[in-house]
Amino acid sequence: MQPVQSHPWTLSAEEAIALQRKLATLVSTEDDLPDPVQTVAGIDLAYNDKQAFAAVVLLEASTCKVQQVVSAEIPVQFPYVPGLLSFREVPAIMRALEKQSVRPDLIVCDGQGIAHPRRFGIACHVGVLYDLPTIGCAKSRLIGKADDPAPTKGSYSELVYKREVVGAVLRTRDNVNPLYISPGHRISVRTALHWILKLTTRYRLPEPTRLADQLVGQIKRKTIGSLFADLNEA
Repeated sequence: MQPVQSHPWTLSAEEAIALQRKLATLVSTEDDLPDPVQTVAGIDLAYNDKQAFAAVVLLEASTCKVQQVVSAEIPVQFPYVPGLLSFREVPAIMRALEKQSVRPDLIVCDGQGIAHPRRFGIACHVGVLYDLPTIGCAKSRLIGKADDPAPTKGSYSELVYKREVVGAVLRTRDNVNPLYISPGHRISVRTALHWILKLTTRYRLPEPTRLADQLVGQIKRKTIGSLFADLNEA
């Protein structure tokens, strides 16, 4: 699987910010998904001092059954700069996606979409480079203000930044901490919420990123083993 857009990765922070602003103009928050959506991929990252580990888990959308697991490990190439994490993370994701034999209909990223100071979080970056519908599903808030949603599963409140709705705060299980959902590319806030709830089963996290989180943790610990079978039984 190859991207449809490319750009240099050896950049200063100032150059990366300028590129974010340019690429953000390509982001669409209008629904443009295949009908039906048959496959969904979850993406997550982990680090040690020098290496970045990326995991991609492809699921059947209707059953959440694992279809393919790919991963990659590369040296960290960009310093930690708040707001520019995609320049640190996306190269490892791209290396993993090179191994992906099926182009997913939808991608869920562990991180932000347009709920970002320049409206260009990691889900936007991946979405624009691959021209795929993407959702940012983050465990914490980066920007914006929102009311606390009701304690029941499916309750949500709008996430607002500079008078613009950039996402939603969503309760995925009763009485658990909410998630921060925002469009990455080719999807609206409402449809992003629909898919996160559809993909969430017994846990706080939706299955694509929950399983990707498990995988990347095992990669980091060098205990992959019979991972494909383990994920199907999870």
